[in-house]
Amino acid sequence: MDTISQHCYTVFERAVCDYHLFDDVDRFVQNPFGQGTLDALLYEKSWIDTVQWHLEDMVRDPAIDPGYALAIKRRIDHLNQQRTDRVEQIDDHFQEAYCQVVPLAGARHNSESLGWAIDRLSILTLKVYHTGVELERSGVSADHQDKCMARMRILSAQKEDLLLAINWLQEDVSTGVKVNKVYRQLKMYNDPAFNPVLYAKRSVSVD
Repeated sequence: MDTISQHCYTVFERAVCDYHLFDDVDRFVQNPFGQGTLDALLYEKSWIDTVQWHLEDMVRDPAIDPGYALAIKRRIDHLNQQRTDRVEQIDDHFQEAYCQVVPLAGARHNSESLGWAIDRLSILTLKVYHTGVELERSGVSADHQDKCMARMRILSAQKEDLLLAINWLQEDVSTGVKVNKVYRQLKMYNDPAFNPVLYAKRSVSVD
C-alpha cells in the first residue's frame, strides 16, 4: 500500500504526464478522479502548477509582445490564487480526517501544514519531469548533460527526503504527536479590498 506522500506523487506524475500529451496551456483539465475527492484536488493542483510552469517559460521570451506578457502575468497571478485555494482545500481534507485526534500533552506544530508540504512535492514533481526532458534532449553539450545529471541527483535526494518528511508529519498528526496547525495565506494583491492600487481606483470611480 502506498504511503500518503507516494500516493500524492503518483497523482502528480499522472497530471504532469497527462498535460504533456498535448502541452497546451489553454487545454481544459479533464480530471480523471471523482469530484470532491483528495485525488481530484491533487490532480487539479498539479495541473495548475504545470500550466503556470509553462506560462513562466513563455513570459521570459525576450521577443515577447509587452501586451501579451502582461496578459500572461495576470494569468499567472490568477493561477497563484487558484493554487493557494487548492492547497487550503487539501489542508481542509486533513483537518477533517484528523479532527477526532486529541493532541498529546506537549504536542508541537510544524512550520508548514501537510497541505503546504504536499504543495512542495507537486513542484518537485515538475522539476524532476523537466530535468528528465533536458537529459533526453539531443544536440546539447556534454557540459549541459553533466549539469542535468547533477541536478537530477539533487532532486532525487530532495524527493526522498520530502517523501519521508510528509509521511512522518502525517503519522505524527494522526497519532497526536504533532498538531496540523493551519494558517490561511491571506494574500492581499488579488483582493480589491486590500490592494491599495485597486481600492484607490475603485474609490475614484465611485466618486
